[in-house]
Amino acid sequence: WSSCFVTGMKRCCCRAAPLLALLGIARGRPVGSMRGGGGTSFLSNMCRLRGGQHGAAAGETQIFETVVSSEVTRVATSPFEGQKPGTSGLRKKTSVFLQPGYLENFIQSLFDSLPDGELRGATLVVSGDGRYGNAAAVQIICKMAAAHGVARVWVGRDGLLSTPAASCVIREREGGVACGGVILSASHNPGGPDADFGIKYNVRNGGPALESLTEEVYERSTQIREYAIVAGLPDVDLSLEGRHVFVDEKGGAPHFEVEVIDPTEDYVALMASLFDFDALRSLLRRPDMSLVFDGMHGVAGPYARAIFGALGVADEALLNCIPSEDFGGGHPDPNLTYAAALAKLMGLTGQPAGGEPPVLGAAADGDADRNMIVGRRFFVTPSDSLAVIAAHAHALPWLARQGGLRALARSMPTSGAVDRVAEELGLPLFETPTGWKYFGNLMDSHLLGGADLSPLLCGEESFGTGSSHIREKDGLWAVLCWASILAHHNVDTPEGQLVGVEEVVTQHWRRFGRNFYTRYDYENVDAAAAEEIVERLRAMGSSFRGAGYGPSEPQLLQDGFALATIDEFSYRDPVDSSTTSQQGVRLLFADGSRIVLRLSGTGSVGATVRIYIERYQPPGDEYALLANATDALRPLVDLALHLSQVRELTGREAPTVIT
Repeated sequence: WSSCFVTGMKRCCCRAAPLLALLGIARGRPVGSMRGGGGTSFLSNMCRLRGGQHGAAAGETQIFETVVSSEVTRVATSPFEGQKPGTSGLRKKTSVFLQPGYLENFIQSLFDSLPDGELRGATLVVSGDGRYGNAAAVQIICKMAAAHGVARVWVGRDGLLSTPAASCVIREREGGVACGGVILSASHNPGGPDADFGIKYNVRNGGPALESLTEEVYERSTQIREYAIVAGLPDVDLSLEGRHVFVDEKGGAPHFEVEVIDPTEDYVALMASLFDFDALRSLLRRPDMSLVFDGMHGVAGPYARAIFGALGVADEALLNCIPSEDFGGGHPDPNLTYAAALAKLMGLTGQPAGGEPPVLGAAADGDADRNMIVGRRFFVTPSDSLAVIAAHAHALPWLARQGGLRALARSMPTSGAVDRVAEELGLPLFETPTGWKYFGNLMDSHLLGGADLSPLLCGEESFGTGSSHIREKDGLWAVLCWASILAHHNVDTPEGQLVGVEEVVTQHWRRFGRNFYTRYDYENVDAAAAEEIVERLRAMGSSFRGAGYGPSEPQLLQDGFALATIDEFSYRDPVDSSTTSQQGVRLLFADGSRIVLRLSGTGSVGATVRIYIERYQPPGDEYALLANATDALRPLVDLALHLSQVRELTGREAPTVIT
């Protein structure tokens, strides 16, 4: 350690520096003078500055050294009600998280739930999507990490890391030395003082913690009596990339450091290794090709500018790519309701001003793990997007290098479109509960004595698509997949005859058939009313079975639908044999149609009731394949609303969002 302070620590800020230089991507920005952490009062009362900013030549890591007390303070506290993580961590209103001790209680409960000794001397990732409260939370968590023996924390510049990038940093940076990461995000939920905040923990493999850990965190949160923090640690200037090293004032030995890293470097290097950027540049140089990306004022923006900028996409085609703590006052959920501006630009809601819409449009959510894909006047459902990517695995370079796909997976509510691809390709298909952690188990099955299922592609109908390159869904990765698919289809097409998104999807339907699909979301519903809807369907299932109905004797309902099964989806993990129950009520019909109803665990207040409606059309009938989805699904939608009584029980005449 001491020699580092004398000579400086020379380390390239990017392990793929030559590659990124070739791409023309800057690794970081110049840093200025140190701001002194806690200000004058802190410097006079708590520490003295020794060495300050160590000069560093180009390519070297800046070192900022501060002498400070390493004394751990134990603060008395009492439990807060309801610190129970949902599908993707703990999400509450920002005002709830801002209560004194609320964040600290949850972090203490988390740290206490990790295996003994896991944090001691470890590297931990702490960053988020930049929403209101993000930077302050990063500072608190760093001080608590120091109190629990963490040696080093990696933080993205300005406290920013997308959720996919955080998974990448945990897995890839310095060979994957990080023990895990605390991700500050409420994903696609709004941000701001009156909106939402969230926090979740990703484990050593880069994926979300399993339910066994989150349940223990919750149990500890109900019994907590104190939390530990190094209160004397100054705030770190998160705008300064470099190593912020804290030296104990009693012995002069370094005891903790926060390294502020370029948030894009590891992720961009990974994407460059997965995709053929030269082929993508060739596609994007075509006069008849155009792309637009909407960052929705979330953390995807810096990554989009780095990647698409290197591929030659003009700045004006990268919309809303400056992160904002309230996401520009919008709702950063990439769907046709909240990404209405993009939908209009792509011609989905009328002819946009300025001529023809772009060929490919895309958007990402607040933390960049979700995506929406649209073509010129054509919307791609997330279920179809997953199926099309799977069917084009041969066109994705990193999959070809690894010998092709080994497995496919989808969440239960996601349509069966990808099932038909799996069947034709002879691949195993896994149907899981909603939650990316279940996919992570499949990806790592070979590490737990099971079959090697990677490379694996997977997805959720809630605009989440990904693969085993990381352990999170990945919005920008999905966009690059679609750009690669278009590049594959247009290697030899003459100018003016470019194969676009609609043509690719239509070809897919002609080969595999079409799963007509829609989702109705009723957001912020009274929790008791939501539970009453579920109980109604459970009771209907009991009556259905009691009357002797089943697959061999279906019950005939309105419009000729024959109900073959009513059940609640449960899942036995093929890797660790854990079971997960009550994951949604399913109404399965004799013709393969489905109605699924489940309560979402990603909101911060009340409940979100989601109703999924699906009908399969086999290939062969061109007119039926290309029918309007609303018309094709209308009878089944009417039946779903009638059976669930959602309007009567919630008082809502219409859903909040229709996908």
